Amino acid sequence: MSSPVRVLVVDDSALMRKLIPQILQTDPSIEVVGTAMDGHFGLKKIEELKPQVITLDLEMPGMSGLDMLKEIMRGYRIPVVVVSSHSTQGASVTLKALALGAFDFVAKPEDAFARMPEITHDLVSKIKAAAQSRNVQFAPVREKLRTTPKPAPAKNKPTRVVAIGVSTGGPQALQHVLAQLPADFAGSLVVVQHMPDGFTEMFARRLDEVCAIRVKEAQSGDLLEAGRVLICPGNRHLKVKRLPLGDVAVLSDDPRMNGHRPSVDVLFRSLADEFADRGIAVLMTGMGEDGAQGMGAVKAAGGLTIAQSEDSCVVYGMPKAAVERGFAARIVGLDALANTLVAQCAPEKEKKNSPLPGPGDSKSAGAGR
Repeated sequence: MSSPVRVLVVDDSALMRKLIPQILQTDPSIEVVGTAMDGHFGLKKIEELKPQVITLDLEMPGMSGLDMLKEIMRGYRIPVVVVSSHSTQGASVTLKALALGAFDFVAKPEDAFARMPEITHDLVSKIKAAAQSRNVQFAPVREKLRTTPKPAPAKNKPTRVVAIGVSTGGPQALQHVLAQLPADFAGSLVVVQHMPDGFTEMFARRLDEVCAIRVKEAQSGDLLEAGRVLICPGNRHLKVKRLPLGDVAVLSDDPRMNGHRPSVDVLFRSLADEFADRGIAVLMTGMGEDGAQGMGAVKAAGGLTIAQSEDSCVVYGMPKAAVERGFAARIVGLDALANTLVAQCAPEKEKKNSPLPGPGDSKSAGAGR
């Protein structure tokens, strides 16, 4: 048997330093090797205990969690799972942590003593995934990309509807792709990112600040416009629908699918039903299998299906599930994904004049993949 994952818990709360190890030690494949009450002690414990994964509180006196995270990313490259306050301020700091390189996060319940066991599965699964994750490097975040207002919404109907499903490792990967799309991108994008309620609105605003394309959290009835990205709110499902007056996003509170709400499968199935060969389904980095069956529906309806390549995923779970079932028509590296979408969504007259992708940009998954 393989050795247990060695975990260091860093939190200024004595209660959390007791509860988190209790939660983690219910799984025999995880070993909590130590705890620390702030960033300074945490860095000393890294040298002493050699953990494989760190759980990190961000709001601590002395050296804050963000400052400790910077040191970890600079000197150790150990995956960090943030255990974050479920608040507006907590969401803001958590998104900064993800931009700095944190692997993922789990939101603390408001009544930690009574409700911490509710996050057991989430925390355990993310620690295990972190221990097996790839150290994918991303370009530094540019907080303010634009100096002039974004252009008014395009009046042209989107050429295609691009649905993206993404989970663990997604915030940085998604930003990497969306920041490369031009403001006049001809397609409309809808995104399901596995993220709790209260975090997605701020995530969408952050993306809008650093991208030329427009980004907002989706609301029911939002038009699917060319050059705009709609991010599904946490704890809602997102579907797309064709209507006589325009194509729209629709939110619902239907039951969880694959343990998720939002679920990528729900989005992809609506894309297949409503847009057929005008749809493009993209599965990016993430744990589990959410989106694989929905991608199969998009492929059967004649739409284009794309999986992020294994070597560019932080966690090769969701794309792998689709590839292994033969549902991904193309496998594309993260760096080539934006150009692939631009080419696929270009108006027909532009497609005829555009050069074919160069070798290494992407590859077909083949007839049986």
